[in-house]
Amino acid sequence: MTTLTADMRNPKTGFALGRITRACLVALAASVLAGCIVVGPDYETPGLSLPVRWSAGKAKPLAPPQLSHWWTRFRDPMLTGLIEDAVAGNLDVADARAKVREARASRREAIGTLLPSINGSGSAIRSGKGQGKSTSTIEAGFDSSWEIDIFGGNRRLVEAADRGVEAAEEQLRYTLLTLVGDVAAYYVEARGYQARIYLARRTTHSQRETARLTRSKFEAGSVSAVDVARASAQASSTAANIPTYEAAYASALHRLSVLTGREPNALAQHMKKRSGRIPSPRLPLPTGIPADVLTNRPDVRLAERQLAQATARIGVAEAARYPSISLTGSLSTAGSRIGDLAKKSTISWAFGPALTVPIFNGGQLKAAVEVAQAQRDQSFIAYRKAVLTALEDVENAIVAMAQERIKIGRLADAVRNYRQSAELSRTLYDTGASSFLDVLDAERSLYSAEDSLIVSRVAIATSYIALAKALGGGWDGEVDVETPEVVDTRTGPHLAKKETESVDAD
Repeated sequence: MTTLTADMRNPKTGFALGRITRACLVALAASVLAGCIVVGPDYETPGLSLPVRWSAGKAKPLAPPQLSHWWTRFRDPMLTGLIEDAVAGNLDVADARAKVREARASRREAIGTLLPSINGSGSAIRSGKGQGKSTSTIEAGFDSSWEIDIFGGNRRLVEAADRGVEAAEEQLRYTLLTLVGDVAAYYVEARGYQARIYLARRTTHSQRETARLTRSKFEAGSVSAVDVARASAQASSTAANIPTYEAAYASALHRLSVLTGREPNALAQHMKKRSGRIPSPRLPLPTGIPADVLTNRPDVRLAERQLAQATARIGVAEAARYPSISLTGSLSTAGSRIGDLAKKSTISWAFGPALTVPIFNGGQLKAAVEVAQAQRDQSFIAYRKAVLTALEDVENAIVAMAQERIKIGRLADAVRNYRQSAELSRTLYDTGASSFLDVLDAERSLYSAEDSLIVSRVAIATSYIALAKALGGGWDGEVDVETPEVVDTRTGPHLAKKETESVDAD
């Protein structure tokens, strides 16, 4: 360890130390002053005028939204398990976690600008000339510098980094919100197509039975060949829907598998073994008041944090237009042998402030401030847009759910009536009191109404999911953001390893 000793009785040494002391006091005063002054605008959360209630709501606002684990209201254990698997394995979530780690590392990097930097150096040189005697020179020393943040540029940089961390965390929450909603929506869609496939197969079987009955009547001479052809055609027409539903089911299943971080066909057997009903949520979902979206929607909070970050960056650009002061210092020692180092006669030092004043730069610094201000305005517009989009999403989801509930009630009545009509038409046809056209029409109408009822049940569940997402309902459990996806090994000094390529043998 290099040490510096001085003889206070030596006038020259005392005078030098006095100057160092005065310089240190000046630096201390500058650092204290730097903690009080900042340039650029101070951020304040924008005040927005919002409606006091939803347009489709009651005069008295409902209770605050109850969004924690909203998907459990479907009472479907498999759906709950898939959501938990997706949170753990989804690649978009993994990417968002990595961005949080990146933002936190950038913040630590920004904090480093507030602290001094110290670098050590050393050398050992042996020199000579011709056949003469050679000499050795050994040097060691330290260099240090510290930018005194008088006008708060570096502190604004740290502030921007803080807001960046918060924005990354909100982006992760928004990714989780989207993921939970997508898993629930695709699961409901897959169950809906399973139900439609089952209905189409069951109806096809029934219509084929009707076709066989019609063929028997034709052979007995009681109906015409036209009735036989119509009966067969209707059964084939219904069966033709099955491949379309199968393809749509496979597409929903593949998307659901990928959302959980698995290969596309990973859930095929699992879904078939546990073929279940279309999830039906417990209604209603309290919607609260429009102002709740400002605190519940992560995309709105994300936009607000990005606005705060953009505001802090104005201060960073503005500080570059002001003078900057840096303290620099160096301490070095040299000798022909290691034992000579740190001796009084071989020690040299330098210490003092450095002032940098921007005088002429062609308007670049002022333009940089204007760029930052324009970017802040863009962030403000994006924040307002996010709020309006959130309000629109909630309004649309409320209306869609309300209208779908009316629709599903009427479809349920239609199915009951068409079922009675089909049973009565078949009975009358069997006794010869009704034509086959009545049977065909009744069966076609019944199938169409039952299929529409399934679609409406899917729409009810999907509207519920959309409303929960619009209100800001997402994953509120713990998420590990510290564990990296790739764990590097042998990162210290080591011999380089050549890349090897595997070649398939012919």
